[in-house]
Amino acid sequence: MTVEPIKLTVDTVALAAQEGQLEIVLIRRKHDPFKTMWALPGGFLHEHDDSVEQAAARVLLEETNVGDVYLEQLYTFGDKHRDPRARVVTVSYLALLRQDDLKLIASSDASGVAWWPVLDLPKLAFDHKRIIDYAHQRIKYKIEYSAAAFSLLPEKFTLRDLQSVYEAVLGRPVDNRNFRKKFLKLGVLQELDETTQQGSFRPAKLYRFDQKEFEQLPDRPVFSF
Repeated sequence: MTVEPIKLTVDTVALAAQEGQLEIVLIRRKHDPFKTMWALPGGFLHEHDDSVEQAAARVLLEETNVGDVYLEQLYTFGDKHRDPRARVVTVSYLALLRQDDLKLIASSDASGVAWWPVLDLPKLAFDHKRIIDYAHQRIKYKIEYSAAAFSLLPEKFTLRDLQSVYEAVLGRPVDNRNFRKKFLKLGVLQELDETTQQGSFRPAKLYRFDQKEFEQLPDRPVFSF
């Protein structure tokens, strides 16, 4: 009986909220298979990688110039024919980014790198659309019970910025009054003695997320809107 060799890859869904929509980092493939098609940043596990997570971080940095980010393992995808070259199993990761802090640079293995709206994606290589759909559902769930939304915000933000992140992830508007009332009541937002001008509106107050207050809550809140 011949044992078919199985190869291991990593793929990362790197998300950011920008102007009210959720966006993802994609690379344009330079080589076959799926040459010129858009895909997730990903690659094979190397012998020198200390762990699968370290491989994901290495590949993300090499292919997009995105580094020093928190990675959360999503799911393992291993359908037999997901890669035409061989039997390939991929371990997918989720990264939450602050888009304004990043400068995307494509590696020599890619012909391009760009942000794409999660709700308006091009045709993708491999089974990457399935992986992105899985990640989108995960982050929708995470922002309802965790502080994940604050990973998509700068250190200082307005209530409108925070609401915009939730609307971007959920893909729909949320009630303005109920949203602000719920967050201010929790006590996890530290009001700063600073304001910022946003468009033609009056100056808006700036806030900072208080991780310690969040961790001391007797029951984790459900941020459902």
